[in-house]
Amino acid sequence: MSECFETTRRGGVLRLERSDTRWLSTGWNGGFCRAGAAYNCTVPAGWNPDDIRADVTQRLDDAGFDRGDGPVLLTGVDQRHAWGARLGPVTVFGTVGLSNPATLPVDPAQQPADTRAATGAETGGPPGPGTVNLFVGTTRSLTEAGMANLVAIAAEARTATLLELAGFTGTTSDAIVVASDPGGELARYTGSATPVGRAARACVREAITASYRSRYAERESPDSVADAEHGEETTQRAMVFEP
Repeated sequence: MSECFETTRRGGVLRLERSDTRWLSTGWNGGFCRAGAAYNCTVPAGWNPDDIRADVTQRLDDAGFDRGDGPVLLTGVDQRHAWGARLGPVTVFGTVGLSNPATLPVDPAQQPADTRAATGAETGGPPGPGTVNLFVGTTRSLTEAGMANLVAIAAEARTATLLELAGFTGTTSDAIVVASDPGGELARYTGSATPVGRAARACVREAITASYRSRYAERESPDSVADAEHGEETTQRAMVFEP
């Protein structure tokens, strides 16, 4: 049990439980909500149901969980590779899979042609069972703006960590859930120099590193987009102009 969440892991699902919590999710059923739990749910390779909500509800039911109205993130990574980190008022849980990595070269023209691998969409195949999922919880009470900014802070920390570990900026299906305690001490700001933001950055780094090392302890992490099952390298150029 963490300071922010009571955790239960079974049946391919990690439940993060805390009563009367405010959530902000960037996942498939994203947005703001108020609920008692969030879920990280493992789905099989090639997963592509006609009705995502019905399929997810069934998976949670099979694992013995009542979904309620809480956010759910989906991943091809087994939940045994989920790891958490805690610092001060923040707890983070993460799972890391890199079968569909993404990169953003500053100068695409200088990139070797053989690194520009086709994406799943171009080859007609489904996206691979990758993704980096993060659940960032704090015992502080955040404003909606503070929660939205904490998503950005977590995404920045995720990118910095993955660049250091694997050379990727992320994957094509990353998602983040932020949790705030409405009854906690008010924290209006969540930037990287605030107690919440500073702790979140450290926790994201540690959780991602632990999950990455767990996931790739007995398998090779892809060295490039070209080596991965699926992926995306953004090589398009945008028009630059003065306002």
